[in-house]
Amino acid sequence: MVLIGLLRPALPITGTTPLLCRLAAVCHRSRVAAAAMAGLTTTPFAAAQIGGFLWRKPYAPPSWASHLSPMPSHTYSLGHFPTPIHKWNLPNLPEGTEVWIKRDDLSGMQLSGNKVRKLEFLMEDAVAQGADCIITVGGVQSNHCRATAVAAKYLNLDCYLILRTSKLLVDKDPGLVGNLLVERLVGAHIDLVSKEEYGKVGSVAKGIGYAMNTAEELKFVKDIAAATGIVLDPVYSGKAAYGMLKDMAANPAKWKGRKVLFIHTGGLLGLYDKVDSLSSLAGSWRRMELEDSVPRKDGTGKMF
Repeated sequence: MVLIGLLRPALPITGTTPLLCRLAAVCHRSRVAAAAMAGLTTTPFAAAQIGGFLWRKPYAPPSWASHLSPMPSHTYSLGHFPTPIHKWNLPNLPEGTEVWIKRDDLSGMQLSGNKVRKLEFLMEDAVAQGADCIITVGGVQSNHCRATAVAAKYLNLDCYLILRTSKLLVDKDPGLVGNLLVERLVGAHIDLVSKEEYGKVGSVAKGIGYAMNTAEELKFVKDIAAATGIVLDPVYSGKAAYGMLKDMAANPAKWKGRKVLFIHTGGLLGLYDKVDSLSSLAGSWRRMELEDSVPRKDGTGKMF
């Protein structure tokens, strides 16, 4: 489970861990003063932006969600919606089965994936409550944490990320790979915690463990990319599609003639954490051999 913490100015933090208390003390500052320094109004993005991006707008729930309470009154427009749906030409489907794919991986570049959908509500709530900082927790290559860091900076909020890593790496620089590169570029504050320390709080491991993959699962991600051009992430969509096709192969009668909508939740940057395991599966390369029999004339065929 992923948690987001919202810190309000002059509001004491009670009943929480020493780590969060320390972070709260470090990040507490005046949002109004920071907005003034940046030349912004105290109500960020009060007016609609061109095209509606970063626009705080009233929220009208769909009919199927109208009974929920409490209902958000506003939201920030952070993603590019609606995302497209198209037919997914997966190999070896049961007879008459069609699979369509909802491309939430195209909801944006830095904020790609379905994470932006919840952040549109959470960020609006943070600003409305006068928060000046966002704290959240995730794996060292968490797509959620990367999206949160970007969304926070869009709205002039500080962001603190508590990232789980191995016991051997908790005291070392986490590097600039994948999601970490984006998080550190946008200035998120990063605190590392070992998986063992995090496990004391309680976690349950969506296979062999969260964000961990078998060789067969990674080969599946590579094969699907090569067959269809759709790159799945190794944590969510890759495992989900792997399980779906495995069940289709084992129980074709159950799927025969059905139309399936698969939601791609994004997470491409998470694959950078798997480069060592993917190196033997990725496409090959070779040096191009050029014929020397045809002499090149001076001034022709030069690229630079």
